[in-house]
Amino acid sequence: MADPAAPPAPDAPDAPLAADTDTDTGTSAQRRWDQGWRGEVGRLLEVTALVGLVVTQPLLDVLGRSPDFFLFHRADPGQILLLVALVAVVPTLPLVALGALSRLAGRTARAITHTALVGLLLAALAVQVGRHTTPLRGVPVLLVAALAGAAGAAAHRRWRAPGRVLRLAAAGPVAFVALFLLVSPTSAVVLPRSDGGAAGTAQGAAVHPPVVMLILDELPLVSLLGVDGRIDAQRFPHFAELAGGSTWYRNATGVSGWTPNALPAMLTGRYPARSVAPHYSQYPDNIFTAFGGLYDVKAQESITRLCPPSRCEQPITPDQGLGVLVRQTGKLFGQIAGPTESAVDPEDSYREQTRAEAGLDAAEPVPDDPKFRWDSLDDNQPARFTSFLAGLKPEPRPTLHFLHLLMPHSPWAYLPSGARYDAPEDLPNDGAGWVDLARQRHLAQLGYTDRLIGETLRTLRASGLYDQALVVVTADHGVSFRPGAQGRGMDAIKAAAGEVAWVPLFIKEPRQQAGRVDDRNWEHVDLLPTVADEAGIRLPRRVDGRSARQAPRTDSTKHFYDRPGEPVTFPGGVPTPPPPPAPHPLVGAEVRAGPADGGARGADGGAGPAGGGARLAGPAAGTARVAGLAAFQATDPDTGTLPALVWGDVPDTVPDGTQLAVAVNGRVGAVVPVVPADPGGRRFAALLTDDRLFRAGANTLDLYQVMGDGTLRRLALS
Repeated sequence: MADPAAPPAPDAPDAPLAADTDTDTGTSAQRRWDQGWRGEVGRLLEVTALVGLVVTQPLLDVLGRSPDFFLFHRADPGQILLLVALVAVVPTLPLVALGALSRLAGRTARAITHTALVGLLLAALAVQVGRHTTPLRGVPVLLVAALAGAAGAAAHRRWRAPGRVLRLAAAGPVAFVALFLLVSPTSAVVLPRSDGGAAGTAQGAAVHPPVVMLILDELPLVSLLGVDGRIDAQRFPHFAELAGGSTWYRNATGVSGWTPNALPAMLTGRYPARSVAPHYSQYPDNIFTAFGGLYDVKAQESITRLCPPSRCEQPITPDQGLGVLVRQTGKLFGQIAGPTESAVDPEDSYREQTRAEAGLDAAEPVPDDPKFRWDSLDDNQPARFTSFLAGLKPEPRPTLHFLHLLMPHSPWAYLPSGARYDAPEDLPNDGAGWVDLARQRHLAQLGYTDRLIGETLRTLRASGLYDQALVVVTADHGVSFRPGAQGRGMDAIKAAAGEVAWVPLFIKEPRQQAGRVDDRNWEHVDLLPTVADEAGIRLPRRVDGRSARQAPRTDSTKHFYDRPGEPVTFPGGVPTPPPPPAPHPLVGAEVRAGPADGGARGADGGAGPAGGGARLAGPAAGTARVAGLAAFQATDPDTGTLPALVWGDVPDTVPDGTQLAVAVNGRVGAVVPVVPADPGGRRFAALLTDDRLFRAGANTLDLYQVMGDGTLRRLALS
């Protein structure tokens, strides 16, 4: 059937002419050319409209609500505008080119190609709509979307109305771009409308001490605590050292689980009221503008830009460039357009660059703590932390040293020693077995963060700054590892507020020697007024917070904002730490072949598990596929990277719930369960937190099924 919506193309087969004159021939050819040109313009408009709905609108909607994405990647307005142009224009170009090429095959091929493109784009749109409006996921939503695309293509082929509607909708991409640039929260990053607020004034003849602020990220207080409610000095000796010389506010809570809301509240002293960019044009009155008149400011922010250029000494950092923005935007589109829910947290892209990645000068001084092997692992240091340490020295003028460090925030990639490991992006963080692994990886990275705290204290003492400075170490929010409520949203707050809201807070006053504990009802809007009082600065604007120099609140109520302007309240009180997971008795045991020599033995040479230890028994239990086996054959610990996360899948002969023992060089490093299948298969993953298991060169990896009677059956590896 002919396409009634498609006028004859200029290359259509010749038809009999009404008159055989030169004039009539020219007029008829011109008419056919005009009709064909209008038809091509119409097809272009239809494709533009559909690409706008499938690609441009969802991407610009998410990016427009995520100014922190651009702030973290250090994108300037020119790069953002170029990315917007790429999102709005580039996806349409290959489809237009395909349509143009199909013209070479004639009118029928052109019509079929265009109808097919319309159907595919409608199906892609149906996938997104189906994910948002129905419980369908995976193959079912793909099947429904395919039917919707086919029906839409048929309707477009049969009737003129759908084509006309699409041609009118071609104005959509222009509207989406305008909303992004003029209305969205990200518009403040592209087109700043102010340059900060008023500066604070000195409180009488107050002395202005140096101020050192280290803001960590995604760190629950309970992760630091032992069973006695104190800092676990064995696991986190440097946090314990910090607590021993400062005031520890144990009842301190963040006011939001999302950094773009939580950090501005800390640095402005005001509860979150609006969903706006964490940018100086939206928060003109903050610690940087208040201190900027009396202090030099050395600020390194991560996913905020509260310090205006007029007040801050901006550090010179390598430009991450448009390429990073494009790659991350491509990954984001995969999450938006896919038929399944993504297991990847978009904020996992917030990873600090190493010194090598940032291209810092190799001659820049690095910490020299021999126990941390800084000389060989300096590539593992977040680059901005190295720069922060280099700036911690006495200055002729009062100076505010500020660093927001995304540690121990996911993505988790560090062992306590500082060695890095690779992990697949799609490992779940919730569900049977997975939530325990997530907590273990978090605690391992927290061990590395503890070493960063130790190096900060050492640097402050070595420079002579420690005694005279006001030192603040805290975190913006925590995170829940409660099964079924993992994360930082309202489900997590309702199930485990003690893990999400309560954060560590240590404030060492100038010349303070002894540590003390203060259990007042602290909320993080109290941070700015407290630091301003200690620094001898009178704030120019009213704040919601209360200085620690004032009387404590009489009300114990806590306020938490999952959404700005919508507080959720709950009672205060220092949270009780969850019981630590009991280590499996096999961990640390040496595996020896055969029952005659005692089976597995502990690291001290004694028997491992009770009853003489586990022994190897029976034939191989099948074959497991393990990723990255080649890394065990050529390991170089001095590079700072180890194959410390072992993951793969197991055969169906190994039932769910079975314990798997993972051993390196004959010693068990972890025991993990086989969990029910997820979209990635019947997988397992184990973190080997002790890098002493590894040696330079070839290493032997073994995987064992732990049987009900305590014996081990080896799994072949492929």
